[in-house]
Amino acid sequence: MVSFIPESIFSLGSISITNTLLGTLLVDIILIGSSVLITKKLSAIPNFFQNVSEYIIEIFYSLIESVAQNRALLIFPYVMTFFLFILVANWSGLIPGVGTIGFFEDEKLIPLLRSATSDLNLTLALAIVSSIATHILSIRVVGFRDYLSRYLSLNPINLFIGILEIISEITKVISLSFRLFGNIFAGEVVLLTVSSIFAFIFPTPFLLLEIIIGMVQALVFAMLTMAFMAILTTHHKPKEVTTT
Repeated sequence: MVSFIPESIFSLGSISITNTLLGTLLVDIILIGSSVLITKKLSAIPNFFQNVSEYIIEIFYSLIESVAQNRALLIFPYVMTFFLFILVANWSGLIPGVGTIGFFEDEKLIPLLRSATSDLNLTLALAIVSSIATHILSIRVVGFRDYLSRYLSLNPINLFIGILEIISEITKVISLSFRLFGNIFAGEVVLLTVSSIFAFIFPTPFLLLEIIIGMVQALVFAMLTMAFMAILTTHHKPKEVTTT
């Protein structure tokens, strides 16, 4: 049975090192290692990996530019980073040995590595970082006064709309974190259940499904972040409400 709470592998003083934290470090190593290898071998005549990397970057940048226009250069690094990190984190749970190699404690297997995004702590942290980055970017682009006008106003109706905006910002964080966590954690449970019943061939469609889900969830998180950033970096002009 997959534990809802990540298991502790060892401790460094008062800090508990969990298998999902080790899984996060694995993702960091893969991403940093891949970026170093790709950038070291850049050439005028690109190889296969350089071609694929440039194609993916071009697609994302064109998409962001079509939505955010001249703000694409500011938004692109955030969106691309979220997408790559979450994609590798989601797929890391499908690497042989992740979630299956570990030690037994009270007749229960404690895996040494576990998919990073199956930990609500990580998905919540990603959502909070996305929200904070969005608001900082908004202040940089539109200015502090214009930013505040979205939430504060002397007009009662606009003030009420501003309060709803603040509530929506909180729900965005909850939605982003729980959507990602729920899909990946549920996938782990399904794969473990199916694999414990049928060891060969039958789990293959579920593995393929998890590959698709992993990509879709990374894309959803990245695209929603892009949409939120595009909206909040647009100058806010509250409508004047008149009474007769």
